Amino acid sequence: MTDSPNIMIETRQLKQEVPNHEGTLAILKGIDLSIYSGETVAIVGASGSGKSTLLGMLAGLDRPSGGEVWLKGRNITALNEEQRAMMRGELVGFVFQNFQLLPSLTALENVMLPLEVKSAPEPERQASKWLERVGLNGRERHYPLQLSGGEQQRVALARAFASNAPILFADEPTGNLDTRTGETVADLLFELNNERGTTLVLVTHDVKLAARCERQLEMEAGHLREAVTA
Repeated sequence: MTDSPNIMIETRQLKQEVPNHEGTLAILKGIDLSIYSGETVAIVGASGSGKSTLLGMLAGLDRPSGGEVWLKGRNITALNEEQRAMMRGELVGFVFQNFQLLPSLTALENVMLPLEVKSAPEPERQASKWLERVGLNGRERHYPLQLSGGEQQRVALARAFASNAPILFADEPTGNLDTRTGETVADLLFELNNERGTTLVLVTHDVKLAARCERQLEMEAGHLREAVTA
């Protein structure tokens, strides 16, 4: 691990291999990566190139076949599943393509969830404030199925930022939205991210969305490199 207080995310020779009919398929092939505090980074690449696999490894959702992942100076690959879950609750917010809201909870309850897990003070008041911030005041008592896709993703953004996590992972955050709604959600994502100074790592097929990040990295056949931008 590089001894720098400014590095928020780091990988060392990160590998992921899975068995297949030919023996073993290498999805990630020895990735070295450093992302600094407050950076916005897009990971682009063709379907099946390993983008989402890498994001899952960085977030501690999956354990790699080899190498290390460090978040905020801590080696999460050395932790067990319960310890990694605790670390995610402390350090990480998520925004997913398919929103990942709990259908049995209202918009307000979905946003309250990470606050309650962290025993934050006045979770209902905080969650209500965040829903208002993303333009959903008056929709607090609606369930996900009563909301449009754009509204559901706004709830997901409120939930991700409400926990005040220093890192936000976004996997195709506009992928299930029409162009206009996607642009509105992207504007809100970057606006909130800028306000909070969060370290943002997003996976996307959207070239325009990727271009809004300070850095673009390209996954190809299990390797990661700086993307060539015009």
